[in-house]
Amino acid sequence: MDHSVHNKLVSFIWSIADDCLRDVYVRGKYRDVILPMVVLRRLDTLLEPTKQQVLDEVREQKEEQDFIELDALSLQHVSGYVFYNTSKWTLKSLFDTATNNQQILLANFEDYLRGFSDNVKEIITRFNLQNQIRHMANKDVLLDVLEKFVSPKINLSPFDMTDPDGYKLAGLSNLGMGYVFEELIRKFNEENNEEAGEHFTPREVIELMTHLVFDPIKDQIPYALSVYDPACGSGGMLTESQNFIEERYGENVDRDIFLYGKEINDETYAICKSDMMIKGNNPENIRVGSTLSTDEFASTRFDFMLSNPPYGKSWASEQKYIKNGNDVIDPRFKVILKDYWGNEAELDATPRSSDGQLLFLMEMVSKLKPTSISPIGSRIASVHNGSSLFTGDAGGGESNIRRYIIENDLLNAIVQLPNNLFYNTGITTYIWLLSNNKPENRKGKVQLIDASLLYRKLRKNLGNKNCEFAPEHIAEIVQCYLDGHELNRQIDSNHDPIGLAAKVFDNQDFGYYKVNIERPDRRKAQFSLDKLEGLKFDKSLLEPMQYMLEKYGDDLYTAEFLKKVEKDVMAWCDSQDISLNTKAKTKLFDIKHWLSLNALFESAKALMQHIGNVEYNDYNVFKKDVDKAINDLGLSLSAPEKNSILNAVSWYDETAEKVIKKVIKLNAEKRDDLLNYLGCQEKDLADFGYYATVKSGEYVTYESNADIRDSESIPLKQHIHTYFLDEVKPHVDEAWINLDSVKIGYEISFNKYFYQHKPLRSLDDVAKDILALEKQADGLIAQILGI
Repeated sequence: MDHSVHNKLVSFIWSIADDCLRDVYVRGKYRDVILPMVVLRRLDTLLEPTKQQVLDEVREQKEEQDFIELDALSLQHVSGYVFYNTSKWTLKSLFDTATNNQQILLANFEDYLRGFSDNVKEIITRFNLQNQIRHMANKDVLLDVLEKFVSPKINLSPFDMTDPDGYKLAGLSNLGMGYVFEELIRKFNEENNEEAGEHFTPREVIELMTHLVFDPIKDQIPYALSVYDPACGSGGMLTESQNFIEERYGENVDRDIFLYGKEINDETYAICKSDMMIKGNNPENIRVGSTLSTDEFASTRFDFMLSNPPYGKSWASEQKYIKNGNDVIDPRFKVILKDYWGNEAELDATPRSSDGQLLFLMEMVSKLKPTSISPIGSRIASVHNGSSLFTGDAGGGESNIRRYIIENDLLNAIVQLPNNLFYNTGITTYIWLLSNNKPENRKGKVQLIDASLLYRKLRKNLGNKNCEFAPEHIAEIVQCYLDGHELNRQIDSNHDPIGLAAKVFDNQDFGYYKVNIERPDRRKAQFSLDKLEGLKFDKSLLEPMQYMLEKYGDDLYTAEFLKKVEKDVMAWCDSQDISLNTKAKTKLFDIKHWLSLNALFESAKALMQHIGNVEYNDYNVFKKDVDKAINDLGLSLSAPEKNSILNAVSWYDETAEKVIKKVIKLNAEKRDDLLNYLGCQEKDLADFGYYATVKSGEYVTYESNADIRDSESIPLKQHIHTYFLDEVKPHVDEAWINLDSVKIGYEISFNKYFYQHKPLRSLDDVAKDILALEKQADGLIAQILGI
């Protein structure tokens, strides 16, 4: 469709809102009328040529064949589409026969809507169109709106026509209709400060994605294929994929292309479904609802998948369908991975609840078609922001997703796009390209393409969008991807990087071990009454308990008194913005809890009187003295209670002695097992926390201190022990490796891989600029600098 004609059509439709709806709807609600009316008029124009044949078929079925229910398949055959209308009305006949009585027009209009097939009725329901029709009728603007949409000055039909002035109005192709839909959505969302990008993706980005998905296998594209988008919006990815295949690879080939999608927004779902019907696709393959909550296509696998899922959007409301507590219950979001020692385990593959974009990627991964069924396997292109590349720690959901994809050799490439390429965001975005059937030269490899500097500026911003890809940019990116090679970025005369850059990495280059590096706990200890005071309180209820004891004193240690002051204490909590759940509130007013804490305090005081308040530099000796005192006094303390006392009266001090955890004895067999487990030699055991004593086969281990613990991220290609000896041991001699803490993570950093240093300007260049400014400043700089 000609671009100027497209713009005129959008402008005319846009003007309808201001001309007819200004005093009836607030500006943000114009779209509720305009978008469904555009869809309705388009469907209406498609059905107009066969209107009489459909009515004849209806009469024949009712009168001659005495059908109780109409035969939908026959009516679809007669209409030429997968939808039809059995009423006597068209939008034009509604207008032509209308009077000033809006209620008669409303009745006829509703009769017209009732005549549609069920699939169109669902669209009407999703648009809430009937309520809008009634509202316009009550406000006496229904006829005005109808007049605009059947105006001979616009052509929403696929057929050429002539306007009243004798000028030709070209027919609106299905592709052109898609442009109209999406431009109207963009304009409405821009007016309302909404996020247009949630509904559609710039056409040149979709074109790039289709090239990247289809071009590498252009000679292998099957005659029957399926395309899926789990966040299909208004269907742009799907229809553009279909157009791309038919235009580029459709010559002398009759392909069956099946489009599938799911969309949560009723309005965009209605647009997408109507678009499918208009273009002759099966609208039943487009489903409404949350892709994450319900696996609508659980048993279906797809050849191609393209999507621009929402990013930075919470999925907290859908967690109950995916997780039960910490357990993942949806198989799409669980992965099998090996730990450091090669043991397989089923792990969580869900990201943080604040951003669900990687869940959509895992949904597509779960729909990959095995190569045993399809020789080409499946291919995926998905748009993400930067958080999908690097957020999440080793062992976390995001990292597990990246790890699963990369270790299973599914990731072909990632393309970094320019900023401000999308309508609703200026942040950096990336196209992930996945396939479960990599060619030999790409196996075990991932190509990263930085196209962030490849764009042309728009003359006028469209929302956040201020640039676009030109056709030559798309061709350059696609060729770089097809070549699969590295590409060095060019430097201009100002030493600024320009153009495209690409690098190729081994899969393992993105992986790392996260290892805790421990240091021994060194503690001093000393009994004092001030340190023991904290034992009277539950740490989780410290503030209210301190308040209560300070205000009410020992009276608190009776059940009756606690109940008596409950109301006043809760009022104080409210005044201090302290929120207590039912469990915490029950504990706060539980006399048994108060008494047990007080008993612990009294036991600690007894120990202090027995041991004294001498300061210990060796916590190991202190513990032994406390154990002896407990026995001497006949105290009955549980392990947690004893630890509470010890923790209350001890503190870290780097000058104190190391705290011994245990002393272990290893015979030859146990020692060999340990060395095999740690992957080291006997002389290296201290590097893993086992320190030999003077006795043969005896080793001491020390308690670690969490406050001074470090973690190191060690590349998978580097040996953990070697890294420790090179990077850690020289700086912290008493540190050791906690090999049991090892987790494997994956992240991808474009900034690290593509950073290009720009040298500082020389002093001569700076001086020249200063002198040039001097000429413009009439000698003021010379005076300031004293030159």
